Amino acid sequence: MNPRDDDDSPVSGVGSTEDKRYEAMLRPTTFSEFIGQDHVKDQLSIAIKAADRRDEALEHVLIYGPPGLGKTTIARIIANERGVPFRQTSGPVIERRGDVAALLSQLEAYSVLFIDEIHRLPSHIEEILYPAMEDLMFDILIGEGPGANAVRIGLPPFTLIGATTRAGMLTSPLRDRFGHQVKLAYYDNEALAQIVNVSAMKLEFDIDESATREIAHRARGTPRIANRLLRRVRDFAEVEGDGHGDLETAREALTRLGVDSIGLDTLDTQYLTILVEKFSTTAGLETMAAALGEETSTLEDVVEPFLIQRGFIMKTSRGRTITELGIRHLDLDLPASDGDLF
Repeated sequence: MNPRDDDDSPVSGVGSTEDKRYEAMLRPTTFSEFIGQDHVKDQLSIAIKAADRRDEALEHVLIYGPPGLGKTTIARIIANERGVPFRQTSGPVIERRGDVAALLSQLEAYSVLFIDEIHRLPSHIEEILYPAMEDLMFDILIGEGPGANAVRIGLPPFTLIGATTRAGMLTSPLRDRFGHQVKLAYYDNEALAQIVNVSAMKLEFDIDESATREIAHRARGTPRIANRLLRRVRDFAEVEGDGHGDLETAREALTRLGVDSIGLDTLDTQYLTILVEKFSTTAGLETMAAALGEETSTLEDVVEPFLIQRGFIMKTSRGRTITELGIRHLDLDLPASDGDLF
């Protein structure tokens, strides 16, 4: 698990059981309910209809992009749209051949097997998946040592869906076995505002359009963050206000959370500040991780993608370098705007 996923940061990844419960409640279950990522929805909807007409399993799908954009949701929607069983696991927990055998042996015809963080699969596990993905076969070793025998087991047609924030870390043999490879992009403010409105209705929270746009503006282009900020604004409105979410309430709540006018939180600001004050604008990834007390994976997966997308930092041969735009942002309290960030 990402170290930052366990903290109370309003813009971190999935954390507590309560967070997961809310995410499940707010998660769309069909492509018609899913807002944004139209290019992905179109591609996968056509593939699903084609597989249905041919009465085949959908080809294996690789979904990649920054955290919180809907990879798990899309995997569940694919299973829902096809009306097939859905099984979920993650790369780090599959360590032994027996783990793979247990997963594969329980699959029903046309099932969806979803592996999150698939880039973290051990190489020996990848090798077991190759024949399963291509030939619907996998080998079970009976016995140990020189006398061990391999027994080949057949599998029903199934769809493996892999999700990753680091497509570049996948080996070529594994990546090439996915018939569909789709990239999720950051959301624009309009799509995020729609998501916040739908989520507010599900939460039975009365909120003004101006407040939903404020939340969208500070959500870093990420639905997961937008929904989390919405819940924090709702909490603030119920405790400090009259339960209604207006623009002033939203701004005050988000400011108290340490989320600035464009969505940077305390860790993001510390990252930029340290680059300037401690390292004169440039430092290596491991140096930054040590200075911040964070794992390098946290910086690469959670912090840096948005800072790069905003143009605040660059990856160079010397390390991470803050840009002039990033330096200016440290000194300016930029006013909130209804305009798009992206």
